[in-house]
Amino acid sequence: MPEKSNVTMPGTVEKIIPPVHPSGPEKAQIALEGGEELYREIRIDNSLTNENGDEVRLKKGAEVEITVEADPEATTPASKGKP
Repeated sequence: MPEKSNVTMPGTVEKIIPPVHPSGPEKAQIALEGGEELYREIRIDNSLTNENGDEVRLKKGAEVEITVEADPEATTPASKGKP
């Protein structure tokens, strides 16, 4: 199977957002370095799994990496000279 295309960007956890509803998930807001001003923040459930299989959470100020992957059939060749 062909490898997926990907890009990895650094980011920083800006804030931890409590759940809106008591049974809802806590969120982590992450600012992506190099992102456009109005679109650089993303929010994810603040629940990760460590190497031992234990659930862990991100801390405010944590340095993270965000990776976007796509299958080959979901991409097209980039035009030369264009980003």
